[in-house]
This record gives sequence, structure tokens and C-alpha cells, in this order.
Amino acid sequence: MTNPSTSQTSQTDVAAWIGLDWADHKQVLSVQAADSNSVESYQIEQSQLREWISQLQARWPGRTLAVALEQSRGAVLYALLSFDFLQLYPINPKSLARYRESFSPSGSKADPSDADLLREMIQKHTNRLRSWKPDTVETRQLQLLVEYRRQTVDEQTRLTNQATSLLKCYPPALECAGGLDTLQACEFLQRWPSLQALQKTTPSRLRKFYQRHSCRRVVLIEQRIETIRQAQPLTTDPAIVASLSLRLQTVVAQLQALIPQIKEFDRQIAALFAQHPNRSIFESFPGAAQVFRPRLLAAFGSNRQRFQSAQDLQRLSGIAPVTHQSGQSRWVHRRWACPKFLLQTFHEYARLSRPQSAWAEAYYQRKRAEGKKHHAAIRALAYQWIRVMFRCWQDRTAYD
Repeated sequence: MTNPSTSQTSQTDVAAWIGLDWADHKQVLSVQAADSNSVESYQIEQSQLREWISQLQARWPGRTLAVALEQSRGAVLYALLSFDFLQLYPINPKSLARYRESFSPSGSKADPSDADLLREMIQKHTNRLRSWKPDTVETRQLQLLVEYRRQTVDEQTRLTNQATSLLKCYPPALECAGGLDTLQACEFLQRWPSLQALQKTTPSRLRKFYQRHSCRRVVLIEQRIETIRQAQPLTTDPAIVASLSLRLQTVVAQLQALIPQIKEFDRQIAALFAQHPNRSIFESFPGAAQVFRPRLLAAFGSNRQRFQSAQDLQRLSGIAPVTHQSGQSRWVHRRWACPKFLLQTFHEYARLSRPQSAWAEAYYQRKRAEGKKHHAAIRALAYQWIRVMFRCWQDRTAYD
């Protein structure tokens, strides 16, 4: 869930409190004016949301409306961002569920009651909640691009693993096609989806194929051709061969579509990062290469009021551990409820920083000597990196 900014809204500034429980097609809303004790309930279609919000603006011109909703990203939130008189409070679904259970231990749930609870949460607990302020357009675009890029890379990895599994029945392909995340391998497997098809082609055609894909090492090409010539199929059962070939072509077609899209993600991310005013700060961190510089920038954003301290980001990211203490018992464990991509960003960066930073490597080795396992030591290192990055980010100073 996106971390809220530090801005808070006084109850005297708000004309009405609104709880919005969204669904794919309909929205359930609970509205209470600040000067009234009565609650109004509405159920509107998704397409009517903007018109309904405009009616509220006409009803309370020039006034602020506080809206609580159970999401931090999606179509409804994006629609509400276009209205600057709305003060948005994205509520963690887990927080709402716990709040609901305090009144309904049975676990009963209904959209109208959830809308009432959302409204009640911001109305009665304004001092404990912070409204969400969107970052700059460039920063928000960068935040979405780096996350979507990682999702696309994960899809590519999933498909590559599937292709590798299928190719166990087609042994020479793993050695002769090249890296499965390359266009060369995709074209190789589409042309020759089975060993029988591959062995029917001529050595001259294979040489031309490799040369067209910038493989100029004659010795390597000849080794591959000889491997193909001597290869023996694991099975000649036509039912298996035909089925595997078709499945392989299906997977490869998806891989082939993803490869240029990842490059386009990289191009757009690099262009946005190069123009960002905070670029020099995140370029200065050791081990933060082309991929992680924009990811770290996206994690912090541009709004210096977003986090009051480094500890806010340590908790939000899941790097900070959770402590349970009751009586004589005390249990410290890793934080599970957190944005996984943000946790992944700091965890992976801490790992990459070790070869490039003497203090990072020394700190990691000290934690291992204390008995911590690898990932626990990496999280401890990430905890320290967030403190350093936060200070650099707040002071607008490059890392030294």
C-alpha cells in the first residue's frame, strides 16, 4: 500500500466525510456532512462516479471533502485524483478488516456497512491517519514503470523456466539455441521446434542463422553443428514430439513478445530518470546500476514530507522487524505485511552493494558472525542503507 504523506486535515477544514466501498461495476458510498448527524447512503454505477463527485463539489463549493477508500492504486483512485478538493485516505484492507471485526466478531460483511466503517475511521481517527498526496507526474510514472518492468521480467523468467523444462526432451537446443531470453533462441526454436526438424536442415543454413544473429566465432558454430548432427532423440513417439513442439512454440511466441517490451521499459525508465531532479543522489550509491538507481528513486519519491523519519520507510518497506512483547515473552520477527516490491528493492540493493562498498561488506560479515542467516543479515544491511539514503535524500546530497 502506498505510504501516505505527512499532511493531516483538521476536522474544521472538512465539509463532509465520505466512505467509498468500490467494486468492479458499482460503488457504495456513505456520506456525512460535518454540520449534520445524519448519514446519507448511495449506490452508483462505475460510470457515474465522476458526475456524482461533481455534484458534491457543487453542493460544497470551495470546501474540502475527506474520502476513505480501500485501495491505494486502481481505476477508482486514478479517477478521484483529478479532483483537487478531495482529501484521499487509502485504508489498508487489513486495517479495515480488523476494525470491522471489533464490531462484528462473527465475520459478517456487507458493502454498505464497509462504506460506513471507512467513513467512521477517518471521521473519528483523523489524528491517527494521514491523507495521501500524489507525487509529481514524472515520479509516479517512474514508480509504475519500474514495478511493471519487474513484473514483466518475472513473466519472462516464468516462461524461460517452462521452455527449459520442455527442452529436456530436446537436449541439443539448450546448448545450441543460445540464451532463452534472447531473440536468437526464440527464432531458433520457432524454426526448429523438434530435433527431427533441426537435423533435417543443412549446415550452411545453420551457419547463416548464427551469423545473422552476430555469432562470428567459427569454432563455436562448428561445435554446435556437430552437436546437432550427433544428437539422439530421447523419444520418437509422434504423439509426444508433436505435442511438445506445439507447446514449445506457444511459450516461445510469448517470450519473443516480451523481450522487446522489456527493452522499451528500460528506454522509458532511463529517459525519465535522466530528467529527474533527484537523479544525482541515487546515482551516487555504490552498486546501484542502471536498474536499481530508478527503483531506489521511485521508493523515496520527490515529496520530502512523505516520510517523517527513516524509520517510517523502514517499517513501510518491511525491512524493519516486528516486535511482539507481552509480560516476560518477547518475539522479534520479520515483517510480512508490506509492499513486496518495495521490500524486494531494498533487499536486492543491499545484496548488490556488498562488492562495491567496504563498510557494507564488513557489516554483513559482522552480522553473519553474530549468527544471523544470509537473508537476515542482508535485511539488517538494508536497514542501515535506508538510514543513509534517507539522510542524503532529505539533504539533497550525493552519497560520499
